[in-house]
Amino acid sequence: MTKSRMANRYSAEVRARAVRMVFEHQGSYETQAGAIAAIAPKIGCIPKTLNGWVKQAEKDSGMRDGVTTKERDRIKALEREVRELRQANESLRKASACFAQVELDRPLK
Repeated sequence: MTKSRMANRYSAEVRARAVRMVFEHQGSYETQAGAIAAIAPKIGCIPKTLNGWVKQAEKDSGMRDGVTTKERDRIKALEREVRELRQANESLRKASACFAQVELDRPLK
């Protein structure tokens, strides 16, 4: 499966519940990794997946440095907009070149 298909495998509710479980129960384990390893099978995912969700939740809450989900979504939207604008500019440049060539080929009156 591709990463985008995997991202949709678990609903936002399941991810939020799993992260909440880790935060609530990590005191019962020696490390956060221990809590993640114990909780991941209960959710039906692998520990690496749950660890990623926990790290992102920590970034979103300011507990960890990094790009928040909101910032990442904004960056993606801006990158998409830049890509679309570059494509539009390229189309306009080509159209302008075609029109200029037509003007040059037209006989003078």
